[in-house]
Amino acid sequence: MAADPTAPPGAGRRAGIERVRAGVTRVRAGSQGVRVRLTIAAVLVVGIVLAAGGITLVSVLSSTLTGEVRAAARARATEIAGQLEAGNRSPRVTVAHDQDEELIQVLDRDGVVIASSANVAGRPAVARLGDGRSAGIGRPFDEDAFTAVAAVTGTPDGPATVIVGRSLADVLEPTAIVTRTLLAGLPLLLALIGLLTWRTLGRALAPVEAVRREVDEISAAELHRRVPQPRGSDEIARLAATMNRMLDRLDRAAAAQRGFVSDASHELRSPVAAIRQHAEVALAHPGRAALDDLARTVLAEILRVERLVDDLLLLARADESTLRLTRRPLDLDDLVFEEVRHLRAMSGALRIDSAAVSAGQIDGDSAALRRVLRNLGDNARQHARGLVAFSLAERDGRVLLTVDDDGPGVPVAERERIFERFVRLDQARADGGSGLGLAIVAEVVRAHGGSVCASAGTLGGARFAVSLPASG
Repeated sequence: MAADPTAPPGAGRRAGIERVRAGVTRVRAGSQGVRVRLTIAAVLVVGIVLAAGGITLVSVLSSTLTGEVRAAARARATEIAGQLEAGNRSPRVTVAHDQDEELIQVLDRDGVVIASSANVAGRPAVARLGDGRSAGIGRPFDEDAFTAVAAVTGTPDGPATVIVGRSLADVLEPTAIVTRTLLAGLPLLLALIGLLTWRTLGRALAPVEAVRREVDEISAAELHRRVPQPRGSDEIARLAATMNRMLDRLDRAAAAQRGFVSDASHELRSPVAAIRQHAEVALAHPGRAALDDLARTVLAEILRVERLVDDLLLLARADESTLRLTRRPLDLDDLVFEEVRHLRAMSGALRIDSAAVSAGQIDGDSAALRRVLRNLGDNARQHARGLVAFSLAERDGRVLLTVDDDGPGVPVAERERIFERFVRLDQARADGGSGLGLAIVAEVVRAHGGSVCASAGTLGGARFAVSLPASG
């Protein structure tokens, strides 16, 4: 979209700065959101891992300690079964240690207790267990949980079952201690991890705040300032580098805009001043100024203003990417011969050579390409001493157009700058024009997917070479 002609000067730069500030504000807000989200995520992940690890630890600890208790009970049951198998009808079933930690019962084939330790004397069988099986037997003693192991053996009076029960107090107490420790320590550890994560992320994202403060202080008149760029190549350093490159582009665009406005004002002032001068002379001295002379002068200056305005509009559309081209297959050589005829009619003694023009078909806008040829032809005609040469050839899928003259040429240092807007060379190629002709050539050729460059020509002067994609 073309720029608004009613917008005040610098409005585009201010809008650009505001967009930068809004973007940095969003980045800052986003960084705070990232900080919160990453902290929560870190706490949740670590919490889940620690909880799973704690559950696994308690389970393994309980299983290991229970296995040790049952192994001891199984060894005791095997010992007593060995005594019974040896024919000892009164095996040693006394408990040599704390009676609350072990119970022993020997059952006959009918499940009747025939021998027992003192702590279960006179009690019926605490459990009926099959061969080689084991089971917990509830809480029959002082609210302690027990696990029981059975061993079956033969005796002179028939088969007997030995039941040895061991208290799980030595299992439950360590397991409870570890569980309480984990329940108390896990929240503290998660809080510490959350705090460390928050502070670490805060230090990592601190450069974003520094960038925000700097951008907030940059105005349209201070585009030379740059945001601080951290050392390294992480995401924030790349963000700062990208923002500085953007500020460089804004600074260059602002400088170009100021130069464009200044040059355009200067170009428009000259024809306006000429029209005003002739009008004032005609009013002050009515008899001295012929009406037809005044009309011709005014018409010439108005046409000059019109051409300048058309050039400015074309360049503005190119800047806004709204330069519309009507592409269709056309023979570029026809347009070249048309320009050659025009130059021969305008040049008098100047010789225009078109012997090297051959066929070349492209997809392009005929009006825009006529303007390219007209600007290149006028440029060559104004600086040639006696000869202008056109050549056109199609090679490797490209159509190559060259315009040579035998004039003073273009200095090497100026061969790229000459395509910039309002550039006039101080050397002999200065033509007194607006300085927009070659800039328009560059924009139109670029819009056609081609390129243009200036170099030294074979005639001793300048050569302007245009390369365009061939049709099809």
